Amino acid sequence: MLPKWFTKWNESNPTNIYGPAILVGGVGGAVVVAALLVSWGQPFATDSLQTGPRGTGMSVPEFTADLATPDPDIEAILEDEPFIPTGDEPLARDIYENVQVLGDLTEDNFNRVMLAMTQWVSPDEGCAYCHGDVALEEYGADDLYTKVVSRRMIQMTQNINENWDGHVNANKEVGVTCYTCHRGENVPSDIWFRLGPVNENAAGWSAVQNRVTVQSQYTSLPSDALESFLLNYEQIAVHNLESRVAEDVTDPATQTWQDTERTYSLMNYFSNSLGVNCVFCHNSRAFYDVGQATPQWSTSSLGIAMVQEMNNDYLVPLKDEYPEHRLGPVFGDAPKAACATCHKGYQQPLQGTNVIADWPELATTGAPTYEAATQ
Repeated sequence: MLPKWFTKWNESNPTNIYGPAILVGGVGGAVVVAALLVSWGQPFATDSLQTGPRGTGMSVPEFTADLATPDPDIEAILEDEPFIPTGDEPLARDIYENVQVLGDLTEDNFNRVMLAMTQWVSPDEGCAYCHGDVALEEYGADDLYTKVVSRRMIQMTQNINENWDGHVNANKEVGVTCYTCHRGENVPSDIWFRLGPVNENAAGWSAVQNRVTVQSQYTSLPSDALESFLLNYEQIAVHNLESRVAEDVTDPATQTWQDTERTYSLMNYFSNSLGVNCVFCHNSRAFYDVGQATPQWSTSSLGIAMVQEMNNDYLVPLKDEYPEHRLGPVFGDAPKAACATCHKGYQQPLQGTNVIADWPELATTGAPTYEAATQ
């Protein structure tokens, strides 16, 4: 107990003790937390992903917990080993009518791939999504747009696996299947359409900027970056590295400030699509210098060229096959792909899971090599 004189003195000299107590408690708590972090380690540990040459400090810190969290879509990846042909089986094109792709497969493997496609694209509708609710003998008809589109998508998938190995399999065999984009949905998420100006009277920068759109990632940056770069093959670059340069902005070959901002818009889209920041591909001291970029810069460059080909050679030409409700809301254009369509927020689609291992039929436009698929 305290002495009587102290109690009497304290009653005669009242003081607000709550403020100092809170201060002392806060400082003491911070000291305890700091001591625990030093002695036990940071509970949210990070891992460092090296993105450039050693000694340059080019790395990206990532939370270990995030790296250990799998993409939930990985659980639904369909695994089904192919039937190894003996060489004397009849082929699908000799058994079924109007088999324009995958006709060189055996009947077992052809049906196996068809059933997989229903799981990847139309798990609820099944075979009827492309063939209609008809008898098996009528499956050869091209009455539904979904079948015509699916046939072309098979060819696009084979082309990606066969001719864009430098992007798709940059680190290891990964490949792509219908599931890479569709994830069990009729229409993949993160497709895009042309947006156009705000209204018919808008022109110039005001027509495509300061708009809340998915394409601009909800920023004031231009909303036509995907259209400019991933469809129209325009140059991805800043307008100039020097200030106050005399240039004719009416010359189509002259890069303008808005072209620079379109580049920023595309780079912002890249970052969000892959869940990374700028230094994943660039050296922050010299963004423009390819010689100081990371290996991922080359992989991304191939990806840009791949998407340009996908849009112009495969997706856009299908416009006349689609019904009106599948077309864009402004221009009635065909749906198009971009980075997020496959990556969906991860550095590699499905976190680099090898999805092509059991599906050699989609890995080449020629006859599949089954032996390699089973090694």
